[in-house]
Amino acid sequence: MKYKMLVLDMDDTLLTDDHTISEENRKMLAQAKALGVHIVLASGRPTPAMVEYARDLGLMDSYMISFNGAVITDLKNDEVIFEQSLTQEQIHALYDYSQEKKTHIITYLDGKVISETHSEYIDVEVTITGLEHEVVPSFKERVQSSAIKCILLEEPSYLKEVETDLKATMPHLSICMSKPFFLEAAQTGIDKGASVKFLADRLNILQSEVIAVGNAGNDLSMIEYAGLGVWVANVDTHLRDKADVIVASNNDHGVAEVIERFIL
Repeated sequence: MKYKMLVLDMDDTLLTDDHTISEENRKMLAQAKALGVHIVLASGRPTPAMVEYARDLGLMDSYMISFNGAVITDLKNDEVIFEQSLTQEQIHALYDYSQEKKTHIITYLDGKVISETHSEYIDVEVTITGLEHEVVPSFKERVQSSAIKCILLEEPSYLKEVETDLKATMPHLSICMSKPFFLEAAQTGIDKGASVKFLADRLNILQSEVIAVGNAGNDLSMIEYAGLGVWVANVDTHLRDKADVIVASNNDHGVAEVIERFIL
């Protein structure tokens, strides 16, 4: 099979634990790109927190999926070709739910992370994205418009229970875990898999010609969509049987292994 698109989750997949790209991954990505393979970064990160990585890898002539599939950007033309947001009412409902369940909640407005609270888990998101953290007296008063997504944050074992309840309480939303302490909520039908399909159709690439690589629950939809779904070895344990292949971990150049085995 000749694969034409390689879709890569970023954190804990393409990136090492210190949020860098290994030389092994970098070298193999350059070789895949030279063969004409479309390399697409697909992350839960906000768009601004992905662009420098795309530029560093020479992917500014490609496409990028951000916010867990809620935004697709044509980097060559600096154009958003798909975007779907939560309504203000949905965000306020998620806030009320978070208060009931005693979790932290964040959203993104004006290029900032917005919350009412401080938390070690929010600090992780601020560090990963590099965005300014605006702590506000009233979340609902600050959020008077639509926004791309929300994240509920809390201790992992408790948040797993919240995930089950939230899916039952708000079945109209797309709910997934991107890290053990990040429970993400987006608009109906929004996930990485749907956006990978949108992009593949746009580029006349068959489902069977797509490889997707990830490590967490928010990657599952694209792993299941792709012709070849791949987990890196540090995948969440309960997901291990959901992919076609498991390769080396994010710290051991798993992406490079995928390219060497299935593209070169």
